[in-house]
Amino acid sequence: MNDTIASWVCTRKAKKGDHSCKASDGGIFSHKGVIYSKIMSQSLPIEVASVKATNKMQDDTLNKADTIVGHSKMLQDDLQKLGLKIKHHEDNLKFLKTQTNNLDESIFDMQVSLGKYHSSTVADTGSQNLNHVHTEQNTIEQILRQEKTAAGILCQLKTRHGAQASNLPLTKDVLGIVATLGKVNDDNHSRFFSEYLGLESMLAVVCKTYEGVKALELYDQAGRIDKSVGLHGLGQSIGRPMDGRFRVICLEDLIPYAGKFVAEDPQKKLALLKPRLPSGECPSGFLGFAVNMIHVDNTNLSCLTPSGHGLRETLFYYLFSHLQVYRTRVDMQLALPCISDGAISLDGGMMKGSGVFDLGNWKDVEVRFPITLGNSNLPGDIGETAERIKLMKWEKERIDEDIKREETLLNHAKNSFDLKRQEFVKFLGETSPYVTQNEVKAERK
Repeated sequence: MNDTIASWVCTRKAKKGDHSCKASDGGIFSHKGVIYSKIMSQSLPIEVASVKATNKMQDDTLNKADTIVGHSKMLQDDLQKLGLKIKHHEDNLKFLKTQTNNLDESIFDMQVSLGKYHSSTVADTGSQNLNHVHTEQNTIEQILRQEKTAAGILCQLKTRHGAQASNLPLTKDVLGIVATLGKVNDDNHSRFFSEYLGLESMLAVVCKTYEGVKALELYDQAGRIDKSVGLHGLGQSIGRPMDGRFRVICLEDLIPYAGKFVAEDPQKKLALLKPRLPSGECPSGFLGFAVNMIHVDNTNLSCLTPSGHGLRETLFYYLFSHLQVYRTRVDMQLALPCISDGAISLDGGMMKGSGVFDLGNWKDVEVRFPITLGNSNLPGDIGETAERIKLMKWEKERIDEDIKREETLLNHAKNSFDLKRQEFVKFLGETSPYVTQNEVKAERK
């Protein structure tokens, strides 16, 4: 009876006294006053329909998830492609700008060369009334006239004894006098560079090491100068007693120029950054840096200090630093925003530093730099140089056009990237509730 009753459902109480009854269709019966009805077979189709509905919901969920993932991946791929396109245009711009900067430098260098030639020509024309060029011998004669100076004594010693003078314990470490250690291209440079440095610096004694400096002047136990030894003693012995102070420059103690040199330059010129106005352009009339306009003998270009440095990056960098040279005062005045370490002009203008001006007429310094006889700016090269400048300017114009085109393409790519990014962000915002809901369901399972 238990198995039979298990498949039936009680519906209501039977009438009193009814022990058992069964409907004609066999679907209802009573037992001990309780009426039972059998669960009909129609329940099976309901269960199947429920399962099918559940499966359909799962399929719809999967389809929607696939759609979201697919569209998200498509948007991300589009963003990646646009990002690569932006980088491509940025790399192109970087390359083109490097090319145009190199052309600017080359054009500027050749223009400076032409400017030096023209300024040299003007100087030569203006000094045609002179009977001779200021040579190294003229400079030595000027130094010898400074009778009571260390430079005068050393020059007299060298003049009388020649190379033997360099072997004396007193002078073996002495390299020379500033005025004799460099040469310049023309009379203008000689006059203005010498005036800028002043007589005291032009007559400075240059030693390689501090040991050489100590040998020039000795002191007694009380700290007074012992005038019987050193340069003082030498001066008295040749009838030229020293009077007053004298300057000595020790090469090994100078802080040398730490940058690069001009590539393949036999004079080892310093690769100084050219001045730039706030507009980015090089000032008009700029001829170069004074430190690079000094001609140094090959023997003094390197290996004068324990570190292997030469005169340009030690002595002359100390003396001139970043002193700029301009064609005229007007050019120099217009370049004031980019002058920090002084400037001179070939018509007599002079600045000793930022905001420090030496006004008035120039004065002829008693000791000047000699003029080198070599001149690489030959007239035959002028036409070729001018033609190269013209071609380079034409090439720069073509590159400038390419730069403008690349900038337009870059801006378009950036705008497309921004629009696509906004679309992606909006899509994430719209689908995030659905994604979050499914993540919660997954965690519950």
